[in-house]
Formats: sequence, structure tokens, C-alpha cells
Amino acid sequence: MKISYIEDFEAWQKEFTFSYPVKVRFSETDLFGHLNNTVPFVYFEQARIEYLKSLGFMQDWVNPSNETIPVVANLQCDYLKQVFFDEDINVFVKANSVGNSSVDIHYLGLNRKNVPVFVGRGTMVQISKTTGKGVAWTDSEKEQLRPTEQLQK
Repeated sequence: MKISYIEDFEAWQKEFTFSYPVKVRFSETDLFGHLNNTVPFVYFEQARIEYLKSLGFMQDWVNPSNETIPVVANLQCDYLKQVFFDEDINVFVKANSVGNSSVDIHYLGLNRKNVPVFVGRGTMVQISKTTGKGVAWTDSEKEQLRPTEQLQK
């Protein structure tokens, strides 16, 4: 399995600590009975929001008086195995690297047998609602987002 943003799949997979469960709905399947190729992006969003809530970020961002909001700058998905209606998928999320105002977030979808069905990554940027420009993470925010692997070193 060659994915450009994953050097060692097994090591990469072990770094995930947060997951969000989803069940494939009938409306998310296509004429051929398998998960429509756009749906993992919705799963990524659901899991990303829950992940960020668990870190305490979403509470500030949804406050109307808060100056910053998160925006997704790019997002990609690599499909590894077909997924069908009524399957349970565990969508894992982790911060892979943290920039000045951005964070590279990685995703892993596992089926009931713990077989990877899709993987993905995307860059999220914290921006100012007023200027639309990136707003640097505080040291505390960087610490919260710091990838697990960096905390263990």
C-alpha cells in the first residue's frame, strides 16, 4: 500500500488515539450498493469536529464573539476497500503536524474487522473572521495539537 503522506503504515496507524464511530446509511450508498466516494469527507468532518471538541477548540470557535474560526484548506481521501450499507466504520483522527496557524490532520477508517477501508489527510487553518488571514496558534494550543509521537520523544 503506497500512500504519499504515510511512510510506514503500521507505525502511522499506531499513533491514533481518538476515534468516532459511524454507521453507513442507505442514503450514503450509490447505485452499486457501496459507499459513495464523497461520503468519507463527511465522516472526516464529523470525526474532526468531535476530535477538536475533545481538545477544547470548538467551544471557542462557535462563540460569536470569538475572533478566530477554522477553515479547511485542502482535503484528500485514498480508498482502500469497498464499504457497504449498514457497515460500522471507526474513523480515527490525529494531528500529524502543527504549523504556525495550520494543522495537518490525518484520518483512518477501519471496518468491524479493523481492516483499513480509507485514509485521508487535510490542512486546517485558524483564521481571523475579520481579515481572513491566518492567526497563529498559542503555545498552549500548539501543545494540545502536538502529535502523540512528538509527545513521546
